[in-house]
Amino acid sequence: MTGTIKRLVTERRFGFIRTQDGQEVFFHASAVSGSDFHSLSVGQEVNCDIERGDKGLKAANVRVRREQPLS
Repeated sequence: MTGTIKRLVTERRFGFIRTQDGQEVFFHASAVSGSDFHSLSVGQEVNCDIERGDKGLKAANVRVRREQPLS
């Protein structure tokens, strides 16, 4: 799933992603892969997997989307 980081709560190490279909999904810093949580910023595009947790939907395997080089 592709989405955009909507909000970050850095002192508590979590945030929310707005998915392409408009859902707001929670993610924890431990779900970020390939980057450091503190390097993320609001508005940044990410790819993630969506899972159902105890409190609703949550993002897992959150990865920053990288532009593909032009060839």
